[in-house]
Amino acid sequence: MTMPKGTLFIVSGPSGSGKDTVLGRLLAAHPEIQLSISSITRPMRQGEVEGEKYHFITREAFEQMLRENALLESNVYLGNYYGTPRAPVEAAIAAGRDMILEIDVNGAAKVRAQMPEAVSIFIMPPSLEVLEQRLSGRGTEDAETVRGRLKEAVGEIARAADYDYIVVNDDLDEAVESLTAVIVGQRAKIARQKYLIDEVLQDVKSRNW
Repeated sequence: MTMPKGTLFIVSGPSGSGKDTVLGRLLAAHPEIQLSISSITRPMRQGEVEGEKYHFITREAFEQMLRENALLESNVYLGNYYGTPRAPVEAAIAAGRDMILEIDVNGAAKVRAQMPEAVSIFIMPPSLEVLEQRLSGRGTEDAETVRGRLKEAVGEIARAADYDYIVVNDDLDEAVESLTAVIVGQRAKIARQKYLIDEVLQDVKSRNW
């Protein structure tokens, strides 16, 4: 029996959209789904754990990966490299496991160019007013920084039409349910389930009906 390949799900959303919370709930309920781990060259921050969300590697190691085309996408932020290793993604998909890649809109575009079969999902705030309330409610940034994040969010939202699905995070439970529905629906598509049809037809053939 030939098992179907897994699916790469690309998830993006502006700061304040709640994508981390939505994804956390989804992954807790569906441990069979893998989360892609990015490689970065910045120092580990307090509270971070190696291999949980990032692999912390040297600049030399990252540049070697660039030379070997071992990354699906990469970028530089504040002098540090960030990127998505190609091998773990391709291995998971080939083994029939679904994987989620949480990434910004620029990185998502690069990944889609290389893996057009990936399914992309944009986590959207219900309104700009709600997004501003969420960012301001954190109480960790001044008004100018919040305005900067809002401006950046608008630019990201403008590219949401590039995605296959939009999940509006107004109610957390509903957002998690919507994201789960996308993944379950994708698993039921004919491209993923054709092996079942082939298996039945092969069985019929073996019986000489």
